Amino acid sequence: MTLVSDDPVWWPSINSYRIASYFIVAASAGVMYDWVLTFGYEVELIWRQHWSLMTGLYLSARYLGIIYAAIGLLIYVPTISLTGAVSRIIYVISNSMITIVNAILGVIMIARLHAMYQRRKMLIFLSAVLLAVTIATGVTITIITMHLSEEELILSGTYQCSVQLGDNTNLTYSMYWTFITAWELLALCLAIWIAVKHFRELQRPSTGWIIRDCFMVLTKSHLLYFVSFVAVSCWNFGYLSPALTADPFTLEGQIYPGLTQIFLLVQLFVLGPRLILSVRKYHAKSVYDSDATIGITSVYLQERVHVLTG
Repeated sequence: MTLVSDDPVWWPSINSYRIASYFIVAASAGVMYDWVLTFGYEVELIWRQHWSLMTGLYLSARYLGIIYAAIGLLIYVPTISLTGAVSRIIYVISNSMITIVNAILGVIMIARLHAMYQRRKMLIFLSAVLLAVTIATGVTITIITMHLSEEELILSGTYQCSVQLGDNTNLTYSMYWTFITAWELLALCLAIWIAVKHFRELQRPSTGWIIRDCFMVLTKSHLLYFVSFVAVSCWNFGYLSPALTADPFTLEGQIYPGLTQIFLLVQLFVLGPRLILSVRKYHAKSVYDSDATIGITSVYLQERVHVLTG
């Protein structure tokens, strides 16, 4: 369905669409900028290393983020004209990508927790919980997409393609984020518990500092990621507030979704891949420091041998 109108009553909608495009550009630029900043580390620590499951997970999360940012530009940039059917497909793909990346980050969390616990039962338990959460989120996204409707708008010379959500969509989205939040809380509690336990057990400096440093790296990156996730969840649960849904064309109603989009992209596509990159950087630094120590010791021993035999 196409609607053509020059009625001034549509001007708030035009302004809202324009503001949304600004936030999408800002979020996309942030994802691209982080990729540029970390590309050197990515080449050295990902592409040139032995390929593994973590390599595939990192590349999937990183480059799905870049694709997601490009798709966002296709939807919200007014100079690009898309049909209603295409906009619907892009919207469904975007939501599916968020679900997929959340599942990828869940697998990364399982790998980190398994490395900390070293217990097969814990691995099986976490895998079962993540599978249940992924299925539940997949069902909620399917329900949302089943009630979508699209409409092409040509308003005062500007082209828009609006995807309308069905009734009770905010409640369904809240269920979606409730499942993911429950998983993240479980992962955080398990990470803090085992980290505190290891910090108490490792009292001998001769054997404990290296393991303690490794746990510190895992815990810091996990906490930073979780703080960003809390921000995203709180902003998404905020859609249940009647103050936001009553008049979406107010300044607050226009800025709120834009900030939510920025926080979401940062959490998924910036801090998510850094969960792997931070560990790779720590191991690379540990190997470098170890090699440097061995080299200094070797030079010292060679000088001692020269003195004693001279």
